[in-house]
Amino acid sequence: MNRAVFLDRDGTLIVEKNYLHRPEDVEVFPGAGAALKRLADAGFKLIIVTNQSGIGRGYFTLADAERVNDRVSREFARDGVHFEKTYIAPEAPDQPSRGRKPSPQFLFDARDEFALNLAESFMVGDKLIDLECGWNAGVKKSLLVRTGYGAEVEKKSAAELSRAVVVDGLSQMADWILQSCND
Repeated sequence: MNRAVFLDRDGTLIVEKNYLHRPEDVEVFPGAGAALKRLADAGFKLIIVTNQSGIGRGYFTLADAERVNDRVSREFARDGVHFEKTYIAPEAPDQPSRGRKPSPQFLFDARDEFALNLAESFMVGDKLIDLECGWNAGVKKSLLVRTGYGAEVEKKSAAELSRAVVVDGLSQMADWILQSCND
């Protein structure tokens, strides 16, 4: 059974920096690498799904976003973490997009590319659209981290979060997922 943890990038894996486009500005959350390593060691494929509307808005280029993603991958590789793929939706919110979250399309693409069982996979993010992406794809559970915009989302969207699991950060996320797989 192939299963995955789908992860938002900004505010989830790395510190939220408005329209991040410079690799040198990447700042990984403390303990994030160790948390993801535990998931990978348990057999989960790790896949990043990120909206990068700054490209569609003309603030930076796809090449800039790819350089940031390369830096993110290198930072996590220090902890032995490998991401199978990073899916980028470059469109601004008002532009047509097949993959921009909350669309589940990138999760379906990953399912087909990596033979994943979405019903045994998880979506993790700091915004409601991240969780909705997971719900729309039929993942086992969507988890909201309180990093990035997560704490604010938790306060403003309590009713919508009834189907989600809310955790402080990636270490608690990994604990919850690994425990849920042992229950």
